[in-house]
Amino acid sequence: MSRCSIRIRALNSKPIRSDGDYVLYWMIAQRRLRHNFALQRAVQWARDLSRPLLILEALRCDYPWASDRLHRFVVDGMIDNIRALATSPALYYPYLEPSRGAGKGLLEALAARAAVVVTDDYPAFFLPRMAAAAAARLAVKVEAIDGNGLLPLRASDRIFTTAYSFRRTLQKHLLNHLDPAPLPDPLNHLPQVPAAEPEAGIIRRWPRLNAGDLLRAAGDLGAFPIDHGVPPGAVPGGAAAAERRLQQFIAEQLERYGSDRNHPDRDGASGLSPYLHFGHIAAHQVFSAITEHQGWSPAAVSFKADGRRQGWWGMSESAEAFLDQLITWREVGFNRCARQVDYDRFESLPAWAQDPLHQHRRDPRPHRYRLDEFAQAGTHDPLWNAAQTQLVRDGTIHNYLRMLWGKKILYWSPSPEEALEIMLELNNKYALDGRDPNSTSGIFWILGRYDRAWGPERPIFGKVRFMSSKNTAAKVRLQRYMQQYAAD
Repeated sequence: MSRCSIRIRALNSKPIRSDGDYVLYWMIAQRRLRHNFALQRAVQWARDLSRPLLILEALRCDYPWASDRLHRFVVDGMIDNIRALATSPALYYPYLEPSRGAGKGLLEALAARAAVVVTDDYPAFFLPRMAAAAAARLAVKVEAIDGNGLLPLRASDRIFTTAYSFRRTLQKHLLNHLDPAPLPDPLNHLPQVPAAEPEAGIIRRWPRLNAGDLLRAAGDLGAFPIDHGVPPGAVPGGAAAAERRLQQFIAEQLERYGSDRNHPDRDGASGLSPYLHFGHIAAHQVFSAITEHQGWSPAAVSFKADGRRQGWWGMSESAEAFLDQLITWREVGFNRCARQVDYDRFESLPAWAQDPLHQHRRDPRPHRYRLDEFAQAGTHDPLWNAAQTQLVRDGTIHNYLRMLWGKKILYWSPSPEEALEIMLELNNKYALDGRDPNSTSGIFWILGRYDRAWGPERPIFGKVRFMSSKNTAAKVRLQRYMQQYAAD
């Protein structure tokens, strides 16, 4: 892990507790046991200190947009983790908060006997504030480990404004950060010491759940004070489902990804975004599976860092198109979230987009819809309604149609600021990959981020790229998609 020091960030200046009983890994973002830099760092501490490892994975019920959909996806992952750890010397402590505030104090209670605390360094949603506040309270050393992407968050200190500029930086520096990759099974390296034993009073107050408890919770979330109006989506959560989806994608869709991913009828997308968002699979693991399938080695790389999308990796066209999404477009969003506090505010848009949007804010709209009308897929546009129906029903939305979805919200909202609020609300509430830097990037791209000025200047849109349902329907194959999601 020493070669990965760029991924390690001290959250406080407290000392290591030399008489601590165990190393505590507070799992908050990378909710998996494989290919996990933070878990690997915790195992390293356990080896260095000859202490057992305790893994705390807790789920509160007062996070923004808490719902059956999001809860179920996380609980699915907990079930996978408890099964995988059944015979491990690491002690797994899954906890589901039964009421708001009931879990308060659990982390502090477990950390009181910890030698060191390791957690995930995630730059978005409420997690950075939560981790910083916890580190300030705890009397022991707390480290946050960046396991978000292939390029470490601190590999560059600038905010990239275009995918092209970020891609050039990747082409110059990424190979230097691919090795070492996270260990596939870091728990295999735990020291042979007696397992951690939390105090009985802690377990009585904050019950450590077993597999049966988690299965019952996954089947009936009605007791939790969360939004029951957003039911579980069509996609199961957890590391096992993530790995099955990865293998299916490689076997059935990767070869045609470049030609089919923009066509909803052809089902060419990877479907990995929710798993990446909840940390049920690592970008490194996906990358490793792709390169193994392609028979790739770094010797195939073109060392000309010209920002081009194709030809740099020395892989097939479809594999390179997928890696551009997995690495360039996903990680440029993490880059901004890690460096710009207002990354999710309208004021963070580039001036070339923001100023004309302001100038056209009073342009007449052909239609205006309220948030509830959007949410209920109640517009006059069948294609838009179908995309929104997919989002509400399944928890996913086809990536190409998400762009049209957002453009039409801008077109039908009273102001660009309100359009942004509506997009974020709908996406964060219903999408399994909402609340994520990559998902946020997709929404802000609709308003000009990472794009360029387009002409001629249009009413409402200003210089922001225009899209229409008519043109979209002419470009992509939609017959089966409309049969599946359009209203009768």
